Amino acid sequence: MFLVGCSCRFQTVAYLQQIWWLEVDGEVELQFPSRTYSLFFRLHLGRVGKRLRRNSENIHGWDLNPAQFQLKTHDGQHAVSRCMLGDLGNSVHYRVGDFIVEEPNALTRIRFSLTQIDCTHTKGGLCVDSVLICPSNVGKDLCYVDNEARKKVLGCRTT
Repeated sequence: MFLVGCSCRFQTVAYLQQIWWLEVDGEVELQFPSRTYSLFFRLHLGRVGKRLRRNSENIHGWDLNPAQFQLKTHDGQHAVSRCMLGDLGNSVHYRVGDFIVEEPNALTRIRFSLTQIDCTHTKGGLCVDSVLICPSNVGKDLCYVDNEARKKVLGCRTT
């Protein structure tokens, strides 16, 4: 199902009512200035309506096993993080990891993914909003899951 006209980053976003497994993959190739960047998935549990109403019905299965986030660059940089999806009804930036751009005139290809593959139970109620790439110093100002205080609550782990 797709939600149209919600309070999300884009006009239309994916809303997963009920699934057995989740695989979201993407790839971009862009020219970046030289620096360190962070990549985030913006997700929220619950359906978001046009008037910022949050509907928490049918949210289930995300508290049993962590989701895995990954990024890979064309030059071999790689980051993996695992995190329990939580914070019902709020948009959350889940930090995947960082990558470094050293050649400012070259195109940088980045592959990213979000997976939660556990077919022992269904999952539902996830809104997949967007992926954000920003300079890592800007990413520190985001309210995101991979900070020390929330790691303990939501069980995030970065490798």
